[in-house]
Amino acid sequence: MSRPSVDVVLPFSGSDEQLELVVQRLAALRLGPGDTVTIADNRPKAAGHNQAQVSILGAGELQTSYHARNRAAAQGTAPWIVFLDADVLPPPDLLDRYFATAPAQATGVLAGAVTDEQPPAHAPPAPRYAWLKSSMSQETTLSHDGHAFAQTANAAIRREAFEQVGGFEPRIRSGGDADLCFRIRAAGWELERRPQAAAIHHNRQTIPRMLAQRARHGAGANWLAQRWPGALPRRRWPGLALWSLKRTAHGLNAAAHKDRDQALLGLLDGPAVWAFELGRLIPNRPRPRLRRR
Repeated sequence: MSRPSVDVVLPFSGSDEQLELVVQRLAALRLGPGDTVTIADNRPKAAGHNQAQVSILGAGELQTSYHARNRAAAQGTAPWIVFLDADVLPPPDLLDRYFATAPAQATGVLAGAVTDEQPPAHAPPAPRYAWLKSSMSQETTLSHDGHAFAQTANAAIRREAFEQVGGFEPRIRSGGDADLCFRIRAAGWELERRPQAAAIHHNRQTIPRMLAQRARHGAGANWLAQRWPGALPRRRWPGLALWSLKRTAHGLNAAAHKDRDQALLGLLDGPAVWAFELGRLIPNRPRPRLRRR
């Protein structure tokens, strides 16, 4: 059975060296007739060009990943769009895995799997903690009762559904994948899981960067809760404070018994959740660029 053609879309903002690594990863994808691969370069003054089987599109007019995704998706015509993030490693046969079983006619979203990269036991605390928590697992976001969604770190969207609802909200920093899925499902489309279409996620390497990521996700959660009542409700701070103290005590006890993994879980659970909840106080908009005098 031949699969449908696919447009692969990935937003990017980083260094030239990091861009080259992303190009190499995407160039390893096994493509079929009609497939395209586009990186939307979201850096200011980014210029488009082609490299191997990967097209690089300048999308720096607005510094958000959702604007970049919209710009790249608009370049293609394939019936399905596979969205990836720059910090995931897809297997060469990812596109074939997505369509090993034909989607139902009513399906608008295919949720691929995201597996956190397993670091060695002596790895820095942040990536080890993220792996222990399966922090990027699609099962986390697919388990929300009534508000399940697929993360665009690895997801396929039917173009007809994507265009029907107007694509991503471009002027936000976080939460756009959930909002898109909610609108697609509200329009009558369904979501299917594709656990066999798995990509590996490379986690943040330092605790400050991990907490900053959690805070950004919290800003997106607050925006979603206002836009979609009942989605991602906030936690009560008194209960969260008590829970954090218990987790810290567990971590200290584990550290005393030289159980590094349990110590990491206990000591970092509180800061991670507090970063998310306090992130709700941060505007979910891109920071304006400062003009040089």
